[in-house]
Amino acid sequence: MSAQLRWTTFAAPSRFCALAAATTPWLWAACLLLTVAGLYIGFGVAPTDATQGEAYRIIFIHVPAAWMSMVLYCAMAGWAAIGWAFNTRMASMLAHAIAPTGAMFTFVALWTGALWGKPTWGTWWVWDARLTSELILLFLYLGYMALLAAVDDVQRGDKASALLAIVGVVNIPIIYFSVRWWNTLHQGASVSITAAPTMAKTMLLAMLVMTFAFWAYAFAVVFTRARALALQRERDAEWVQALRKVVPT
Repeated sequence: MSAQLRWTTFAAPSRFCALAAATTPWLWAACLLLTVAGLYIGFGVAPTDATQGEAYRIIFIHVPAAWMSMVLYCAMAGWAAIGWAFNTRMASMLAHAIAPTGAMFTFVALWTGALWGKPTWGTWWVWDARLTSELILLFLYLGYMALLAAVDDVQRGDKASALLAIVGVVNIPIIYFSVRWWNTLHQGASVSITAAPTMAKTMLLAMLVMTFAFWAYAFAVVFTRARALALQRERDAEWVQALRKVVPT
């Protein structure tokens, strides 16, 4: 093996577990610091919105959670597809580990959206294209996890759930472009890679810091969950037995 790490280096569960054990404490620390900083900037420094008043501050949780719900689904489907196509155990385990976190962010996006919608639209929920497609995303996450739990054979469960995850990717562009394709109540994107932001710099900073905090949280939780899953699935492997001798359970 060359001095440079190959992209397949951590495909082995033993190497991935070592990586996860080494990086997870740092990820939790980054998550804590970024969350405190983001909430301080968003709720203590950012100015009051001229139109929505103080109610708009929910965006510092709502928008990053919505972004994470879509990105994590793509990551879950991507790892599931790799596991299905190349029969790599660690890829499938990463997909499994991502699903609960993605479902949690989707729920948070829907819940905070309802809290924001009540003072803005006068109702907790409308069957808006953006809201409805985000709700479908939550059902896709739940369906993926339910299918995994329903199939006793690990390999069959991996393949069946991977197929569902891959098919469900079609919902991601529907969520993202729904405000352009249909006449919806949901406002358009405040941040775009093709245009200048439409919000104050402190608002944008708070949103980006909270996004990084959510990323750190996602990595920490997924690494922890994937490591536990790898140790459980590979419990009879020599490297797990050696690890148990070093750290008695």
